[in-house]
Amino acid sequence: MNGAEGRPIPAGEAKTAGPLLSIGVFARRSRLSAKALRLYDRLGLLTPDYVDEANGYRWYRESQLATARLVAMLRRLDMPLEQVAQVASADGKQGAVIIASYWAAVERRISSQRELAAHLQTRLRGEGESFDRFEIRERAVPSQLVLTEQRHLHVDVLSGWLGATMCRLAEAAQDLGGVVGPMFAIYHGEVDEDGDGPVEVCAPVNPSLETSTGRAMRREPAHHEAYVRLIKAQVEYPQILSAFDAVAQWISGRGRRPSRGVLHGLGVGRTE
Repeated sequence: MNGAEGRPIPAGEAKTAGPLLSIGVFARRSRLSAKALRLYDRLGLLTPDYVDEANGYRWYRESQLATARLVAMLRRLDMPLEQVAQVASADGKQGAVIIASYWAAVERRISSQRELAAHLQTRLRGEGESFDRFEIRERAVPSQLVLTEQRHLHVDVLSGWLGATMCRLAEAAQDLGGVVGPMFAIYHGEVDEDGDGPVEVCAPVNPSLETSTGRAMRREPAHHEAYVRLIKAQVEYPQILSAFDAVAQWISGRGRRPSRGVLHGLGVGRTE
């Protein structure tokens, strides 16, 4: 049996039918470098059809070009090799689902990074810079009875803890008739790489149930609130700091001062 360019290939070594291409020819036609092909071979992502035992030279089937070109295009999307392998081994519909999921995550990251860039530019332009992209609103919040859970933690575990704690409190509230208002978190101190709060999550419940239930609950006093509505990308840390700064600037610009804690939920700041 003869391969491309007349090179003899033992018949028993061939895996598939079709013309054989040298690694150089295959690299040019697949738009992948020979270096990349060697890497993908080591990873088991795109293995040559035949390797010459005498000199280690790699040979590929022409039928492998479709997979190789798919890999090349996926890498242009900066898709990690693990996910590239999943797409390459999946059928068409499942591969499309994997790509859609990956790209949705990319767009969320880009949106988050866009908000972070805007926050940094605002900070670097100076303290007097306004936060015009935020619409600050006001509302009066009545006294509420809340189930509560509080913890000292740093920002690297904050997001996961908030979500898990809200789920726990929502489940606990079922025995009390359910949550009767928007859940919120109060930052009683800075939460970043150095500061650990504490942070308190609150779930409003029926105020007539203020009895000994064995669960931590308290009265959240009535207060006046300045708040801003955020898109999902703006809630990520440290992008959310722009919202906190915007509300703080709005409060101080009206001769008011914030009371204890900073809220995170539908609202982001109390005023007095």
